[in-house]
Amino acid sequence: MRLTVIGVGLGYWLSAGAVAANWSETELHLQQGQLNQPFASQPGTDIDTTVVTFQHASGWDYGSNFFFFDYARTDNGDTLYGEWYPVFSSQQLLDVSYSGLISDIGLVAGINAGPDAEVLKYLPGIQINWNLPGFSFFNTLITAYIDDSNGIDAGGAPKEDDSMMVDIAWRYPVTIGTQNFSVEGHAEYIDSRGTEVPTVQVKDWLLTQVQVRWDAGQALTGTQDKLFVGIEYQYWNNKLGTHEDESAVQLLGVWRF
Repeated sequence: MRLTVIGVGLGYWLSAGAVAANWSETELHLQQGQLNQPFASQPGTDIDTTVVTFQHASGWDYGSNFFFFDYARTDNGDTLYGEWYPVFSSQQLLDVSYSGLISDIGLVAGINAGPDAEVLKYLPGIQINWNLPGFSFFNTLITAYIDDSNGIDAGGAPKEDDSMMVDIAWRYPVTIGTQNFSVEGHAEYIDSRGTEVPTVQVKDWLLTQVQVRWDAGQALTGTQDKLFVGIEYQYWNNKLGTHEDESAVQLLGVWRF
């Protein structure tokens, strides 16, 4: 199971005591909407989809740590997918000072894993943290996209050539009257690549996921930054490297702990 790679890495990371967190934020997401299924018997079919996400971000003495696991379920079955990005900060490791727009630059050793399709990717690269007014954070990730998948012989998706990825992630809090909101999410671009099947090419794609959250816990119980409701808008050009494009709105609930 390809998620084992992430699990073993996280287990070692935590058991070694390397990440005694200076801060942490853990969330459980529930999303519901009609999502495009590009590999369905009729490509482009929109199917009612429930997605449960476990997400964690934290900071430690030498950098930061981010991972998530997605469990998606439809009437046709379910899938599991995970990503992990440990970041080693030049500011904290090397005492590099930054000023102006850049607050930090770090080395990243990312892993993406999809066990159902026997997919495994390594994403070494850099992360740039930006100082932008009003944003809780605004980060840019630039990495290689190195394939280590099992391929068709193992019953999975075809092995792919290596590629590259650029991702931006942000959070922007907004207060309207007595109500707290945030606009947050990420946008990623992954370049095109060939596969072990000579006639199959994976197209480059652009995936944008934007959440608009209302702090329902603060409004209803006075407890801030714990319970959120809202929507997530997802735009995916060339979804999963196919010719399919997706534009979908999902209902969103978030519990932060």
